Amino acid sequence: MEKLREQYEKEVIPALMKKFNYKSIMEVPKIEKIVINIGLGDTRDNPKSLENAMNDLMQITGQKPVITKARKSIAAFKLREGANVGCKVTLRSGKMYDFAYKLFNVALPRVRDFRGVSANSFDGRGNYSMGVKEQLIFPEIEYDKIDKLRGMDIIFVTTAKTDEEARELLKLLGMPFKS
Repeated sequence: MEKLREQYEKEVIPALMKKFNYKSIMEVPKIEKIVINIGLGDTRDNPKSLENAMNDLMQITGQKPVITKARKSIAAFKLREGANVGCKVTLRSGKMYDFAYKLFNVALPRVRDFRGVSANSFDGRGNYSMGVKEQLIFPEIEYDKIDKLRGMDIIFVTTAKTDEEARELLKLLGMPFKS
């Protein structure tokens, strides 16, 4: 499953060096990590939802999620500091490339009416974030076994200095941007 890493080394590095006139191979941007986050609003009413979300995330990524907690209390949301509000996984190296390959080539094409992901979701420092509305687009999740549709945030953290470099990196790796 190391297809994406091989593609990065054989095709992406030379293409980026040529386009941006890098003098050293160390200047070429690369993906540092991918963070997948599921935020849950109903953990207070339904404590089992956190467990189910963690199981889904573990099946999708192959790695045990970490529980995220509220940083401060917000009375309007009936939220206390330290309360469980979701879970996240940080993927690096091999698992990161496997997940990216699966996302680009298997999961995203399964989205209904999919025309590509937005090219405007960069943060100004070369990182890209996107949202997925339901976990069913991943082949590991069985429709009959889920209790509720959950969305997730997927953040690609790159070493790119600008959004243009990061966009080109992700495009060469196979990210299906809207044209």
